[in-house]
Amino acid sequence: MFLAVIAFTLNSFRHYIMNNHQNLVEDDNEEDDETSSSTILDKIRSIVTYVCTYLWAVSFILLIFILYASIRGPFNIINSFNTATMFFNTLTPKFYVALTGTSSLISGLILIFEWWYFKRYGTSFIEQVSINHFTPMLNGNESNNSLMSNNESPALTSSSMNGLSSGNGTNNMSSCGSSNGIDSATPLTGTNECKVWKNPCALFRGAEYQRLIQYNGKEPLTFHDMNLSAQEHQTFFSCDLDEGKPEYEMMQRAWRERAPSTRIQLARDALEKNAEFTPALVLLAEEEATTIIEAERLLKQALKCAENAYRKSQQLLEQGHNQDIVHKRNTNILIYVKRRLGMCARKLGKLREATKIFRDLVKEFPMMSVFNIHENLIEVLLALQNYPDVQGVLAKYDDISLPKSATICYTAALLKARAVASTFSPDVASKRGLTAAEMSAVEAIHRAVEFNPHVPKYLLEMKSIILPPEHILKRGDSEAIAYAFFHLPHWRRVEGALNLLHCTWEGTFRMIPYPLEKGHLFHPYPTCTEAADRELLPAFHDVSVFPKKELPFFILFTAGLCSGTAMLALLTHQYPEIAASLARLFLTWFSVPIQYLTDKIESLLPSNLFQQLAKF
Repeated sequence: MFLAVIAFTLNSFRHYIMNNHQNLVEDDNEEDDETSSSTILDKIRSIVTYVCTYLWAVSFILLIFILYASIRGPFNIINSFNTATMFFNTLTPKFYVALTGTSSLISGLILIFEWWYFKRYGTSFIEQVSINHFTPMLNGNESNNSLMSNNESPALTSSSMNGLSSGNGTNNMSSCGSSNGIDSATPLTGTNECKVWKNPCALFRGAEYQRLIQYNGKEPLTFHDMNLSAQEHQTFFSCDLDEGKPEYEMMQRAWRERAPSTRIQLARDALEKNAEFTPALVLLAEEEATTIIEAERLLKQALKCAENAYRKSQQLLEQGHNQDIVHKRNTNILIYVKRRLGMCARKLGKLREATKIFRDLVKEFPMMSVFNIHENLIEVLLALQNYPDVQGVLAKYDDISLPKSATICYTAALLKARAVASTFSPDVASKRGLTAAEMSAVEAIHRAVEFNPHVPKYLLEMKSIILPPEHILKRGDSEAIAYAFFHLPHWRRVEGALNLLHCTWEGTFRMIPYPLEKGHLFHPYPTCTEAADRELLPAFHDVSVFPKKELPFFILFTAGLCSGTAMLALLTHQYPEIAASLARLFLTWFSVPIQYLTDKIESLLPSNLFQQLAKF
């Protein structure tokens, strides 16, 4: 119990130091816009807090004095202590075996629970209780609010998403006017820090994801990931004016269903109602087609229907707001179908055809940044080894005003590494130093690693790559998997690029010792990526965590306590007499300083002081 109190005190002090350090860093990053009156009040508040801090020392001294008075006063605790010492001296070695064994068992159970809680939630249960319950009581409401804001996890929760529930899902038809342009990029999470984006290179469910299920029975997509796709299809492929149409009602049900066979059957039923119904053809191409060739055939059929609907709605644009909503819906469908056709051409090796499709989409619909078509174009150009055109695309999209991605940052690093990687040698560079071109390549790698530190482990094959999800979290593990899955061959093709990456990528972390508090070229690394990635990635994948979490203090403490008490129990059982004599010797040593202090204090204080205090 005494050791647990010490451990709790040390842990609380550690959290106090960490919170003060974090507050100082935040204060350095904020501008000082406060008035003079508020500054004076803050100074007064800090002085009061400073004085109250030292009151703890005064109260501790007062507690020692009261304890000493109780020892020498009317309570006669010294005699009770001597009686307890005599009682412990008469105990048999079996008692000490039972005591140490029970302590080892209890601390072992606490250790197992703490380890399970840490592996599941990424934090210590005892630390969470101390931070969320004890610290607010000690620090007041202001500290409570700050701690709650620091501990809030803006993670995605499956319960917050609708759809994909068989049966009674809510109808999520919404106006397509909100799904066009910038509004479409609004995150589904409700936080600006952890935006979930559609994977621009998402695989086909029937032709690619289903093959993994047939091979090893593992589900490559999570329920949350498919749920987000269902919401996007409801938003992009329908609008309020479609409500009441039988084919759209069937597709609404199909997008909410969990079973693939049910979704496919509903899509077929919708095609029976309308043979040129593009969303149903898209669903069949995505989920029913078992090969890319078959998916391409269905998408070409869907493209004809989408182009006809697009031209018709374009001619009726001037007839009112409702026609504008329908035209935006048809535009979304047309872009989606063309982009997926370009991906089919890329997978079938028709690189120039895929390049033409992506170039035309970027030119015709430059404002549709939500689809990230330029990332598809970059990947195809890299496959063609058309590096000048890749540099031209980067010059347009690697802009400070545009959102970054792993594809943008790591492709820029690859192009700079390509100029020096073939002749780079770490031994030679350490002797003569880096040239200007090598320094530029290293800085580009550091920039890319700072944006997403998970990518190098997949490119260097330090972690196994799985099939990428349908949605990614920028700067997260899901984005790193999606990037490495498609771009690892491009890095291998450039001679020496992976070697340069291997020699330099870890140097990034020396520039950002506190990545959660302050970044170098980007904003601090978000704290919500781990929880969000766990909902996007399958359970069999070991999610990469940055920065690497250290074992909580209480896990180490309970592990040491369990090991120590277990060793004492074993030694007491094997050598009972020696253990009993050592326990008595420890009690004697423990009582000596207490007796010495009481004698010294008694010699300094008047002899009748305690009698007067007792009367008072």
